[in-house]
Amino acid sequence: MMKKIFILSAFLLIVFGINALAITIYVSPSGNDKNPGTKQKPLLSLAKAQMLAKDYAQKESVVVIFENGTYYLPQTIVFTPQDNPGNRNITYKAAEEGKAVISGGSLLNLKWKPFQNGIYVAQIEGNPDIDQLYVNGVRQRMARFPNVVGNKNVFDTWELSHKTKPDTATNPLYAERVKKWNNPTGGYLHAMHNLLWGDMHWLIKGKKNDTTLLYEGGWQNNRPSAMHGLYRMAENIFEELDAPNEWFYNAATKQIFFMPDAKTNLATAKVEIVRLKSLIQFQGTPNKPVKNVHLQGLVFRHTARTFMENKEPLLRSDWTVYRGGAILYSGAEDCSIQDCEFDQVGGNTIFVNNYNRRIAVKGCYIHHSGASGVVFVGDPAAVRSPLFRYGNQKYATLDRTAGPKSNNFPEDCLVENCLITLTGREEKQTAPIHISISHKIRINHCSIYDVPRAGININEGTFGGHVIENCDIFNTVLETGDHGSFNSWGRDRYWTPDINETCREVEKDSTMPFWDMLAPNIIRHNRWRCDHGWDIDLDDGSTNYLIYNNLLLNRGLKLREGYKRIVTNNIILNSSLHPHVWYRNSGDVFKHNIVFAPYQPAIMTSAIAPDGKWGKEIDSNFFATSKSAMTKFDKNGCDEHSLFGDPMFVDASAGNFQVSNPSPARTIGFTNFPLNKFGVVKPSLKAIAKTPVLPKLNTQLNTTTAVQTSKQFSWLGVPLREPKGEEMSAFGVGFDEGGVLLTLVNIQSDAARLGFRTGDLIQEMNGTSIKNIQQLQTLLRNLNTSNTTVVTVVRNQVKQQITIKTSFSKVIE
Repeated sequence: MMKKIFILSAFLLIVFGINALAITIYVSPSGNDKNPGTKQKPLLSLAKAQMLAKDYAQKESVVVIFENGTYYLPQTIVFTPQDNPGNRNITYKAAEEGKAVISGGSLLNLKWKPFQNGIYVAQIEGNPDIDQLYVNGVRQRMARFPNVVGNKNVFDTWELSHKTKPDTATNPLYAERVKKWNNPTGGYLHAMHNLLWGDMHWLIKGKKNDTTLLYEGGWQNNRPSAMHGLYRMAENIFEELDAPNEWFYNAATKQIFFMPDAKTNLATAKVEIVRLKSLIQFQGTPNKPVKNVHLQGLVFRHTARTFMENKEPLLRSDWTVYRGGAILYSGAEDCSIQDCEFDQVGGNTIFVNNYNRRIAVKGCYIHHSGASGVVFVGDPAAVRSPLFRYGNQKYATLDRTAGPKSNNFPEDCLVENCLITLTGREEKQTAPIHISISHKIRINHCSIYDVPRAGININEGTFGGHVIENCDIFNTVLETGDHGSFNSWGRDRYWTPDINETCREVEKDSTMPFWDMLAPNIIRHNRWRCDHGWDIDLDDGSTNYLIYNNLLLNRGLKLREGYKRIVTNNIILNSSLHPHVWYRNSGDVFKHNIVFAPYQPAIMTSAIAPDGKWGKEIDSNFFATSKSAMTKFDKNGCDEHSLFGDPMFVDASAGNFQVSNPSPARTIGFTNFPLNKFGVVKPSLKAIAKTPVLPKLNTQLNTTTAVQTSKQFSWLGVPLREPKGEEMSAFGVGFDEGGVLLTLVNIQSDAARLGFRTGDLIQEMNGTSIKNIQQLQTLLRNLNTSNTTVVTVVRNQVKQQITIKTSFSKVIE
């Protein structure tokens, strides 16, 4: 009999998991916290369940089951190590997945009255700080100008022309517009970065005079700029309440004003507001972490926006960050969020802060978040010689010890089988998944799309070992620019903006680029598409990557300066490799790939590669285009053994880009990889997940690069070029700015004596803009060189002025 009981117990553990023998606590919206927490007499609140679970967990695992309904939290729930004294598994789960809602808001019982022009008004009790309004479960817009266009988001940057000067018809700072606002205090200004590198936000403090606002903010971008000339918006202004689904709250009179659309019946509508910034926090330390607490099957809603608290600069990237979210982990181990939905939270969704180990986010649906999806950020004090702004490194005082200074960062964490879409509703310098100062983060089988910037962003090299695999990432960079579906920076301590200076330092110690990376980052078995940047964009300094078996659908792969990027066996449709500003002896490899266009280089001058050779090996690739595309860069040591022709895809129209057995692509070493396993596999998520639009293949791509002119020009003995389009990314300027590139300046030349350097982009002369060689020629022709001449150039992504007080040749040959 005892043997049978033992076998039955073992069977239950195998079938039902560790919770089969757990204590069960029940919670219901109709319960009472004086109840014992049984199914017949459930508790009312999560807070009370937390207290009861703590007592049981000293000896046994605990499962807390939430019956269907909404649970409004009066305050943020905080888990500490004391909540699980026995380190048992404590699971907070929904009785039915997706039917129990944890809310940081309040349900309002309002009596609406007509106000004017389709606006209704209601009186609010108490003193709530109302950041967001939900009607029938849908987040409404604060009264704003300009009004939303159709069903677009805050900024429609790719629907409009890229103007740089404010338009009085849409500019919220236009004097006549501001004059109409009686009391704009408490309103907000939102604007894009002038190069579309994210966005910035300001709180309106009042008026300086009748037509000028007082405001503070703009700190939300680590490479700040003036407001974009076109993409600006003001909100929370009473006089701008003029469109359906807009609202305004007057805190002084405690009145809320709302203009419903034609489908909304306010007499029966469910009206909710937001109170909390965070719903649940895990607060431990490396020595005493919170352990084994799990969230399962729940819906999380109603958290406040936090864009004005997004102030902390991350290491030398374009980002700032707010260390908070609907769920915050700070000092936890072996905790998980599984099969949960995050619906319209106001700020970050899940933030994994500093020391955390083995945090897992699995099977979750994250959508319409105000900021980022899942964020991993460690402690900058764990980094040796940290710098926070884009700029020069001080090599003389550099800490030259490899590795981190402490363990205060996320490690061995997982995001798996998640659908993440429509994040960045309020903040644009955000990402569905963001990684900074972390080690060994794995992202597997995620579907990510419809977002303003990158789908996945890795902030810097610290501390590497990340794996991104089996993901489907597309419809990215929809409201910004100069970015990719995957984006990374590598401005680690080895890096400085001056390419030649970095090369000199690394040549003294070849291990420098790897000091902050404990292991390479791996990108494999993913499908990528970006329509306003690159499918994969490894930007400044990104180092130590293995990129293989990826399907790139549209804009190719960019590799800016860095070391040891090994790119093999990828399919790059309708595009190619975009090498930008490579280092000498970079160790880069690009082989066994299928490409559809010649390489698209930017500032790949012989000053960076003296022998003309690019990287360690660029060869044995297959060009699904002409021979001239394949041989275009043979002088740079490229593609001696590559082939061209028809890759013979099995069924390109159906998305099967595997090559058939007789394909010549096999000859150069390309091998097929699975093309039907991208994205989420959880049935309920797969049923609603979008997939990318497949491209129509173009094997007749123009084999001339846009950066070349039909006729070669030189000035002061320096060859000139006109960079265009995406090559402008290498200079850190807008794609439409233009200029004249000095491709190779000999150090003994007249140009060098005047102060010019290889790679300088001339954009102005004596205050007059220069977009092309013809404009430079016209200016020189009319220039009096006996006077002082001031030339503005872009050097190392920074504008500099060269003052010339001597005469020089004005002839362009």
